[in-house]
Amino acid sequence: MKGYEVEEFVGLANYKQVISDTMFVKTLWNTVQYVIWSLALGFVFPIIVAVALNELVHSRSTFRFCTYFPAVLPGMAVSLLWYLMYYPDQGGLLNMIGSWFGLEPYSWLQDSKNTIMLIVVSMTWTGCGSTAIYYFASLQGVSRELYEAAIIDGAGFLKRFFTVTLPHISGIALLFLVRQIIGVFSVMEQPMQMTDGGPNGASNTLGLMAYKYGFVSIKPQLAMAVGVIMFLILMVFTLFYFYLDKKIEQD
Repeated sequence: MKGYEVEEFVGLANYKQVISDTMFVKTLWNTVQYVIWSLALGFVFPIIVAVALNELVHSRSTFRFCTYFPAVLPGMAVSLLWYLMYYPDQGGLLNMIGSWFGLEPYSWLQDSKNTIMLIVVSMTWTGCGSTAIYYFASLQGVSRELYEAAIIDGAGFLKRFFTVTLPHISGIALLFLVRQIIGVFSVMEQPMQMTDGGPNGASNTLGLMAYKYGFVSIKPQLAMAVGVIMFLILMVFTLFYFYLDKKIEQD
């Protein structure tokens, strides 16, 4: 098998071609929007689920199974499931439910203003369970005596959360914040399956852009250029993640 041979050194020409692409800036902003929506919808929710698990007395195992189950499903299957839920005609589950209340069918994923947010909802549903289990495991290490002392002092649920629960999970929460930014910034599978980057590039991401360069346009040099750009951006967050991880372990 013969590999690539360097015929001519082009310097930064590939990066210049990628950056000068009319879709690059829009795609970069789309990727940032994925991160923003993911933090808005998917960062706090696993903490809420973990606290609920920790407070439950009965049916904890059942609730834990239901929470974690979406995480074990194949990613493509989940994307297809949500695509069918968002289907724009009466066959879509959400439109079917809306029709019971006399609502007209809505083109969910075809609305460029909400496409990214709707895709992030499906991503949150998938990833919430596994993250919540980590938070739940961290909460299991908190001494029950602290909660009992807070209850004796008259602390309600919210006060116990901010004075006992939150300080004990703040370290791991910060790690998951950075980890979530890294993971969502490289998202490709969900928009490829649900919208193929549409409508009109409204849900395109840098990861999907690299895929299309490499396997659709057959321009591997541009795909690698996009990959390097993503690597340089994510390297900053990755180094910050390792720094936080080391600092938390030392504390």
